[in-house]
Amino acid sequence: MIHIIMGLKGSGKTKKMIEEMHEVMKTAAGDVVCIEFGKTLTYDVNYRVRLVDAKEYGITNVEMLKGFLSGLHAGNFDITNVYVDNLYKSIGKPIGENVAMVEEFIAWAENFAEVNNMNLTFTVSDDPATASPVLTKYL
Repeated sequence: MIHIIMGLKGSGKTKKMIEEMHEVMKTAAGDVVCIEFGKTLTYDVNYRVRLVDAKEYGITNVEMLKGFLSGLHAGNFDITNVYVDNLYKSIGKPIGENVAMVEEFIAWAENFAEVNNMNLTFTVSDDPATASPVLTKYL
């Protein structure tokens, strides 16, 4: 399953993601991972959530994020939930620069999540009113 939390900067996307993460931790049958861009969530996220800094691994584009998500799963089949805070920073581009690329990544992520029985949640800094129909499906 794919879920996108979309809103303008300062609208509470990360807070909503953290609240969702904490709810999932109460009943999670597997491991939960949070990929952030920079070390900003260290004290906000439950200690049982595996917190990963995308900057430390040099993730700068869609292909690298795909490979990283695939590697996470290959190394731990028990991951049930992955949260990616600020998708645009992790892929190095705002959506306005390449909507098709982001839509293609989300389609890949949906298939990846389904095949591997995972839930993927992304926060996206953009106006939900201007989201493409492909992205709106996951809001």
